[in-house]
Amino acid sequence: MQPDFTNKKSIRAAIGEEITELGRCNGDIVVLDADLSSSTKTSIFAKEFPKRFFNVGIAEQNLITTSLGLSLTGKIPFIASFAVFATGRTYDQVRNSVCYQKANVKIIGAHGGITVGEDGASHQALEDVALMRMLPNMTVICPCDSEQSRQAVRYASEINGPVYIRSSRIDVPVIYDSDYKFSPDKAVILKHGTDVTIISNGDIFAEVYQAVLSLENQGISAELINMPVIKPFDSDTIIKSAKKTKSVVTVENHSIIGGLGSAVAECLSENYPVKIHRFGINDEFGQSGSPKELLAYYKLDAENITKRILEIVK
Repeated sequence: MQPDFTNKKSIRAAIGEEITELGRCNGDIVVLDADLSSSTKTSIFAKEFPKRFFNVGIAEQNLITTSLGLSLTGKIPFIASFAVFATGRTYDQVRNSVCYQKANVKIIGAHGGITVGEDGASHQALEDVALMRMLPNMTVICPCDSEQSRQAVRYASEINGPVYIRSSRIDVPVIYDSDYKFSPDKAVILKHGTDVTIISNGDIFAEVYQAVLSLENQGISAELINMPVIKPFDSDTIIKSAKKTKSVVTVENHSIIGGLGSAVAECLSENYPVKIHRFGINDEFGQSGSPKELLAYYKLDAENITKRILEIVK
């Protein structure tokens, strides 16, 4: 399984297409959106199933509570909005209405991270994973490409309970082909190594993969782990890798507080204490700029990731 860095596809479009495909097979699947369907790509479902699509307008709290009501009637609601609104503006409803009741609601948080770009800090969710992973009964998934996203959506439709899936605005390189099988229980080791363990997910994963290839050319053997499911957390794979390399780096398009890096740190501090370096946004808001400019500014592009890991290893 070799990534194709020249072939980029949309995670949000893949999610919209997969929900629509599931809708053809299951009449209980409904979709709700907060007046952003052209951006979240739930418009694909709306076009084919207009009677099963509900635009609640710019009223995200109502988006959650309406989806709860539908779930209690046996429907499987997929709701979508920008991640910053789907998790922040609705937190009380997600916590008390959905998670407390273990409601069968699937939340798509679109446009996660600084790669939202020019929309700036107000629209760049850098804390959504932290908010969702601390909630009991919530499954949290951060897919890295279109194929992983499709399979994550299908998995979400098959389990009973709340699920949060984070998607991105930018198109991303194809990492996985159709032979890939999504597993909620296991992280994916894409390259084995002995010098350092690198763990990442989401739309930034392709940058990390390119950094690993660059490190390889410079004689650094990096173990690359893709961790799409942050909750439940695959501790075994992380502990086993850390014992081998004795050095761990996490890279995420999210605050280093409460997200993937925190989950890894919690795991290893309790099971196998080892030095951990967390790459992400360092307790600050984002800003306006192109995704490429912002990744470089926050040192989360392939070039800067390579440099930072070289400093750690050497």
